Amino acid sequence: MYNITKYFEAHSVREAIELLQANPKARLIAGGSDLLIKMHQGKIEAAELISIHNLSEISGISLEPDGTIVIGAGTTFSKIANHPVIKKNVPVLAEAVETIGGPQVRNVGTIGGNICNGSTSSDTAPTLFALNARLRIQGDSGTRVIEITDFYQGPGQVDLQHDEILTAVLLSPDNYKGFAGHYIKYSMRKAMDIATLGCAVVCKITEQAVIEDFRLAFGVAAPTPVRCRKTETMVKGKTFNEELLQEVVKSAVAEVNPRTSWRASREFRLHLVEELSKRAFKQAFIKTGGKLQ
Repeated sequence: MYNITKYFEAHSVREAIELLQANPKARLIAGGSDLLIKMHQGKIEAAELISIHNLSEISGISLEPDGTIVIGAGTTFSKIANHPVIKKNVPVLAEAVETIGGPQVRNVGTIGGNICNGSTSSDTAPTLFALNARLRIQGDSGTRVIEITDFYQGPGQVDLQHDEILTAVLLSPDNYKGFAGHYIKYSMRKAMDIATLGCAVVCKITEQAVIEDFRLAFGVAAPTPVRCRKTETMVKGKTFNEELLQEVVKSAVAEVNPRTSWRASREFRLHLVEELSKRAFKQAFIKTGGKLQ
């Protein structure tokens, strides 16, 4: 069932990097919820695996003195969804991870694996895009931090060298304080299915219900997760109303480029872009304390 030719267990990030350097064909495994499926389907043969499942240095969630939220790449979806720091400061992320698979998957799957898989259908990516998340990556030459929007380079392709490890996701306070958000996932089944389309909206409003800041991101609306930058610029400074919702719908459709697959046609996904962007914006606005007219 699983053709594993080599298996190593790393006891530190440094050791994992050294094992990757010594084994050019090896792959990292944490929760294994994506990797083991590929192996079972025969997409990976003669697998060489390096386990980072038990590395405490890349697991857990903390709030830094400057307000930055640090989410270890090895943190499971269940821990993210139930952690008080997340529930208090970025509940939209808890909302997003709770749409992933079933309880068994959420108990083993990790946010780092979900990101590094490079899939446009990732349920964490749209929300992390909207939150301007940064990624901390460690390699032999040291540590680098990049924007998550720069990490995705193409379908299944990410900016990660063979001997590098994603160690943490960083959320800065200027990207979540005063904001509220909403994530909507549409899938063919109500549970345990990948997204046909995912939509995340994060926004901040003034006391006069003017949109001070607005971010709109999609999964499965392009070859990689995508932000709708032109739409975001158009919305800022405007008063929330039905007319603005319709402007968002029209603008968002012009910015995305979904494809037809066996799950859904391009036309249906464009329809979802319209519907989900409107619903997510409305709910995010309400969560900020805004009142519908």
